[in-house]
Amino acid sequence: MRLRTRDLPVFPVSAGPVRPDVRPDVRAVDPRSFAIGPEDGPRLGLVTLGCDKNTVDSEHMMAALVASGARVTSEVEDAEVVVVNTCGFIDAAKEQSIDTILGACELKARGRVRAVVAVGCMVQRYGAEMEEEIPEVDLFLGIAEMARLVPELRARGLVGETFVPNMERPLRILTSETPHVSYLKVSEGCDHRCAFCAIPHMRGLHRSADLHALVAEARELGEQGVRELNLVSQDTTWYGRDLRRRDRSAPLLHDLLEALVEGTEVDWYRLLYMYPSGITPRLVRLIAREPRLLPYLDMPLQHGSDAVLARMRRPERQATVRERVRWLRDEIDDLTLRTTVIVGFPGETNDDVRIMMDFLEEIRFDRVGAFAYSIEEGTAAAAMPDQVPDQLKAERLEMVMEHQRDLSLESNLARVGTRTQLLVDELTPGEAGHEGVGRTQGQAIEVDGQTLLASAGAARPGDIVEVEIEEAGDYDLFGRVIDA
Repeated sequence: MRLRTRDLPVFPVSAGPVRPDVRPDVRAVDPRSFAIGPEDGPRLGLVTLGCDKNTVDSEHMMAALVASGARVTSEVEDAEVVVVNTCGFIDAAKEQSIDTILGACELKARGRVRAVVAVGCMVQRYGAEMEEEIPEVDLFLGIAEMARLVPELRARGLVGETFVPNMERPLRILTSETPHVSYLKVSEGCDHRCAFCAIPHMRGLHRSADLHALVAEARELGEQGVRELNLVSQDTTWYGRDLRRRDRSAPLLHDLLEALVEGTEVDWYRLLYMYPSGITPRLVRLIAREPRLLPYLDMPLQHGSDAVLARMRRPERQATVRERVRWLRDEIDDLTLRTTVIVGFPGETNDDVRIMMDFLEEIRFDRVGAFAYSIEEGTAAAAMPDQVPDQLKAERLEMVMEHQRDLSLESNLARVGTRTQLLVDELTPGEAGHEGVGRTQGQAIEVDGQTLLASAGAARPGDIVEVEIEEAGDYDLFGRVIDA
């Protein structure tokens, strides 16, 4: 089922509104092991696969299930119902989703669980085929249907009629080993038609979340102890443009950021998935003057050769990127830039790879993630001629990453001897050579390096402290907390 409408919800499952001025009593849970909800409620095992957007969806889903009286757990073998939030982005993710579903079905066959439910991206795209191939699954719900999750479970007698009062309902229940860091999904779907990407097939056209709802969600997360919020979407710069089609006064991204800063106490806001073409001078000036908007931008380019970018149907070319980077570096002090690139796109030549590497060196991104192109069924690129052999993709990927490693080391070495803020993620008293691990404003969680602390002082996870950088590696920094 291909989504064409903009009327679908940004958050497929919701726990309902939280009563104003009542702080929900919610704790974060470790994704590796958790059980939350009424102890006598039906036990639902929730497995989340895929990206940070899926994580946010699952956290909303968990809140809705707990609000309906269920006890949600990570221990699927102890659950009565297993819910798998699938990912259908690339072949490896699809295989992982299928393997996880089949594992749950095996538990059902052995009488360990009563029902298996599959939801999310992969179901949205391949639901009919999955129903035919895996009849053991009791319920399939694509993104367009996930709002039916709780009613469908209730109709099947898998959750009861018990409801948690509104005042005790969280919007989300965090699933994180670092509960002081979370994500704020500001929109769903994508209007771009990149030749390699299947996201619009699964998540539909771009839909922006309501500004006031996002501020309320961010405020609640801050009250739960979140110090850093990462703004995510398919293209974060596109926020509000769909709303502007109906209302010329509708908010855009800079309006949302101003509202988040004014309406919450969250210390750090980090901007991810920022297409260069959508970056505006007004947005740049806002980031430059507001210290809680981190001087860090994740700008996915996907390539550096204009010829490849044209075949990819990307909205940017080298000239656009140069202009936006100039705007950013002219206005924002101590800026960190991250990007991602794809090697081995159909028709890519050795000259294209050289052009990309030269461009990465010219722009001098501090962080680069590189990936080998993967054929995605139903995309324009899948039918293109001149597909690059896997071995050549691997060689080019290694070459690009080796090239970027040197640039990353240069960027890190420039920080030796400086002092900066750091968010402590964990203490590691038993580790040789360091007492803790954290991240500076220039290090995003999971995708960038970390800062290892030779001395953590009295710092605790979730603290924002001043550190001095003493050494640098290819990707990680090494420093110590400066005692106040």
